Amino acid sequence: MALEYLTQDQINQFRRNGYLIIPNFLSSTETNVLLNRAKALLDAFDISDHPLTKFTTGDDNHVGDNYFLNSGDKIRYFLEEDALDTNGKLTREKQKTVNKIGHGLHELDPLFRKVTLQNERLRSLVKDLKFHKNPLALQSMVITKQTHIGGEVPEHNDSTFLFTSPPSALGFWIALEKCTSTNGALSFLPGSHITSPITKRFVRLPTGGTGFESLVGEEEEERIRKESERRKGEYILEECEPGTLVLIHGSVLHKSERNTSPKTRFAYTFHMIEGEPGMAKYDEKNWLQPTPEMPFSRVLA
Repeated sequence: MALEYLTQDQINQFRRNGYLIIPNFLSSTETNVLLNRAKALLDAFDISDHPLTKFTTGDDNHVGDNYFLNSGDKIRYFLEEDALDTNGKLTREKQKTVNKIGHGLHELDPLFRKVTLQNERLRSLVKDLKFHKNPLALQSMVITKQTHIGGEVPEHNDSTFLFTSPPSALGFWIALEKCTSTNGALSFLPGSHITSPITKRFVRLPTGGTGFESLVGEEEEERIRKESERRKGEYILEECEPGTLVLIHGSVLHKSERNTSPKTRFAYTFHMIEGEPGMAKYDEKNWLQPTPEMPFSRVLA
């Protein structure tokens, strides 16, 4: 079957490295529409009834309350760790305190839905890549990476947080602003999707909240940790322009540094998993759960 959007060289690069940079996936007009919409959502954000929820991707202090767990079919706001002082008061104006807006943008907001679920270029890319037989979209968000306090995202892979058996997560990350070494551009460990298996999964705990469940023995986990430590110098920083799409294999290790600059780093990201029955299992342990009102979204007709 002839390719519709990607080239074979791009497909080979993705398979080899575990990620792929696609410049100009969105036009400047399309990118600005999403950026302006994200800023309008921040302006409309009502801080008065917010539970002052913080979000991190580290093993410790990961948000585990109902505001987070029930956000899959809503548009909710999560704050930077440094957005509050020791008394729980905001340290800056509300628009500059939000770490991310999530997690149902792809269904609930018409402009983000258009890019995610009504985008023929995206459908063509998905068909070319053949990563899924029946891709389902889930967990969409705008990540703002606020000036000076935009938090570091430590080394991780996405299948830890959107686990299927076998792993099938695929990330779509679209830069809405210029991403540089000083405002938190993504870095990747090429080929780590092949050498670094998923060692844990992020789950809902029976006692409430969330936590990590180990998937390998202690010796294997230690071996993988040491290998990752040995290869830390091999990370590649990927600066990119607005409108760039980054495809991210669910098992590839990646990270981003703290934003120390006076420039924000807005990005829109969402994920897909395999939805074909019998090919991958998405179970009730995962933090993110579909609801009757909003099941996971089919990408291809």
